[in-house]
Amino acid sequence: MTQMERTFTIIKPDAVRDAHTGAIIEKIESAGFKIVALKMLHLSHRQAECFYVEHRDKRFYDELIEYMTAGAVVVAVLEKENAVEDYRRLVGETDPRRAERGTLRALYGRDVTQNALHASDSIHSARRECSFFFSESEMTI
Repeated sequence: MTQMERTFTIIKPDAVRDAHTGAIIEKIESAGFKIVALKMLHLSHRQAECFYVEHRDKRFYDELIEYMTAGAVVVAVLEKENAVEDYRRLVGETDPRRAERGTLRALYGRDVTQNALHASDSIHSARRECSFFFSESEMTI
């Protein structure tokens, strides 16, 4: 029997600005994910730097921080059997031009940076990312 898992997502500033939030949430729910926690916020520079700390030494880090603080985002905790892997499959490749047709990034992403969504890459990352934005009581339904 497969165990329920949680994963984390961010609907990024480009997708929020372009009014894709509702369509993205509908596709997430239609794919069988339960939304456990959800909120809209505007990331501070410090929040973005802490969240993306593992990318600090990469050449795209400064651009990523500027982009993620440029507008509102929607953060969510999602639950489903095999959530991390299934959500990454639904989201698609980082580069929307290479993403499989019908994936969220193929539908709503612009380029490698403005690719509409963040998706946790492991169960360990999902736990850290969920707790970065939500308290335990906010994730209890």
